[in-house]
Amino acid sequence: MTGRIGEMAADVRRRLLERTTSGDPVVRGRVADIIARVRRDGDAALRALASELDRVALDSLEVPRAHWAQALDRLAPALRRAMERAARNIQTAHAAFRPGAQEIETERGVVVGRRPDPLRRVGVYAPGGRAVYPSSVLMGAVPARVAGVGEIILCSPPQRDGMPDPAVLAAAALAGVDRVFALGGAGAIAAMAYGTESVPRVDRIVGPGNAYVAEAKLQVSGNVAIDSPAGPSELLIICDGTADAGLVARELVAQAEHDPDTLVVAIVIGDGNAAPVEAALAAAIAAAQRQSIVAAAVNARGGVLEASDVEEAIALANEIAAEHVLIVCTDAATVLEKLRGAGTVFVGATSSVAFGDYMTGANHVLPTGGLARCYSGLSTLDFVRWTTYQRVDRAAAQRLALDVAAFAEAEGLPGHAAAANAWSAT
Repeated sequence: MTGRIGEMAADVRRRLLERTTSGDPVVRGRVADIIARVRRDGDAALRALASELDRVALDSLEVPRAHWAQALDRLAPALRRAMERAARNIQTAHAAFRPGAQEIETERGVVVGRRPDPLRRVGVYAPGGRAVYPSSVLMGAVPARVAGVGEIILCSPPQRDGMPDPAVLAAAALAGVDRVFALGGAGAIAAMAYGTESVPRVDRIVGPGNAYVAEAKLQVSGNVAIDSPAGPSELLIICDGTADAGLVARELVAQAEHDPDTLVVAIVIGDGNAAPVEAALAAAIAAAQRQSIVAAAVNARGGVLEASDVEEAIALANEIAAEHVLIVCTDAATVLEKLRGAGTVFVGATSSVAFGDYMTGANHVLPTGGLARCYSGLSTLDFVRWTTYQRVDRAAAQRLALDVAAFAEAEGLPGHAAAANAWSAT
């Protein structure tokens, strides 16, 4: 898609804004069937699904800890260094943002408090189909550990040898995961949501996945918490004539190589500034190693749009509410301040989205499909639940009694009124 924002056709705008994560009835029905099988047959269903979908026979659903240690020992030194550095940065960032308890005296003698209690057990999902993502293991497990979660379960699809990818196992060892299961897709989500003979039930499920995983998380969300509905990756770039067109094109291609359904859009501010970006993007697509995937993504839901000014660019960016937003324009700090719909924001030309995907310490498990307007990226907040408590001393109870009784009587609750009024005369 190309052209001016103000002249955008209605169907183009709709394609940009309506990016549902759950629209395929075939996927929905297949996932519902898988969840029902796992709930009914437990481990037997999981073994059958591994045979049907992954073409492997699983002797054991759980991966012995010795295999993780072996995978870590055999990891290429350069990759191990990178993973250890990423884990340190993720820990540092998430420890800094860890929530704490608070108390407030709303009036004399009335105290309201709120305390973050770590979840008892969480499940982390790491994909293993078109690509494997050991980085997602770190992004899910390290913040959970920082938050004080009691037990961390990891599920990742088995490869031909019946084990998850070695890099995923190595990441599990580095991140402090407690148990690993060679399970993938909707079956793994169902197992963690409801529990089986081998897989314990968890309190929250986090981590990215394909359409079946995303749909499964939605379907079990009435029984277990999830991070956020997720779908294909997304990148929106806000740039102007000062931006290097080649850099903008490289960033778009880097995200587009994830998936043919990836959203990759550049909003270029100023008349005539879009043309160099369009030319650079065409050249970058032609040179891309994953050219077929990149071209499909750009053709389906990508391109270069021209904004008349920065305010028009920000307005559309907030409507799109993309997973990643990169700002490469004059006064990027002001643009950052006005953005209200983004999973995470990268400020300045040197802040490549790739750095955030792996190494900065920020989390790459982020809302997609426009849900960045109401969901946030994964953080330690996702691994606690809040206990609210209240203390009312005797003098305060006497002062509250009459007003509380008035409320209760107005709502037709005489027992409440009596409970409050009992303190009015003490």
